[in-house]
Amino acid sequence: MIPFPDISPEIFRIDLGGFSFALRWYALAYIVGLVAGWKLIARLVSTPRLWPAGAPMTPAQVESLLTWVILGVVLGGRLGFVVFYQPAYYMQNPGHILRVWEGGMSFHGGFLGVVVAGIAFCRLNRIPMLPLADLMAIVAPIGIGLGRLANFINAELWGRPTTLPWGVIFPGEAAQTCPGVVGLCARHPSQLYEAALEGALLFAALLYVTYRKGWLSTPGRIAGLFFAGYGAARFAVEFVRQPDAQFVTEGNPLGLAVHVAGYGLTMGQILSLPMILAGLWFITRARRQTAPA
Repeated sequence: MIPFPDISPEIFRIDLGGFSFALRWYALAYIVGLVAGWKLIARLVSTPRLWPAGAPMTPAQVESLLTWVILGVVLGGRLGFVVFYQPAYYMQNPGHILRVWEGGMSFHGGFLGVVVAGIAFCRLNRIPMLPLADLMAIVAPIGIGLGRLANFINAELWGRPTTLPWGVIFPGEAAQTCPGVVGLCARHPSQLYEAALEGALLFAALLYVTYRKGWLSTPGRIAGLFFAGYGAARFAVEFVRQPDAQFVTEGNPLGLAVHVAGYGLTMGQILSLPMILAGLWFITRARRQTAPA
């Protein structure tokens, strides 16, 4: 087993009288992910060889897009967590919905928020949707990977108990709640699995098909690869990720959102299936468009 590294969730804190400000790793992950994505998209639209028919937007428009994406990520991520994971709690405590600083963000909700923001941006600026979807898909794994690393530092969203040698003894509740284990128990570092699969590996694959295979010339193909790739990676990691507490009951110790006799799917897997299907549809559609007559 590996002891949890001594890393504070806060990078620094400033206390001046009654004023207090702290910069957390999770906030920094969002900031760096958004800024890096903005810069990379601006670079992509400024590279003519990637766009045989011309880039769909200008670098100036990319800067305007950043504001829309920020709103989509924050609002969609928070509302997705409220609706998908704890609707009963927030129905009873609606004032807590705005307490974003207490945690509680959903990737699938943030994804839907960005989709809505992207569609609105395209319609207002008369930009084709599929090329923009490809651009946003290329940069999305940057923020996803950094966010999962921040989850690890925060010691949240940990995995199920394991006896593997790289199991991590997370602090607090995680080390005390392993059924049948006396003393401290180790868990899968599922945040690091997701950072590697949904972040680094998916980002490398998207860059490869962008710069080496010229996939930007076929709108929708890169977006399809991202949808399918993220969905498949998340679906796989859910097998070793500890489910949210509200889904774990005496008759459902695996935390499955839909189950029959102990077999079924977690909420993360249910939300990932439409992404996989949509991704395969986009890829198939793009291949048919490029197939010779």
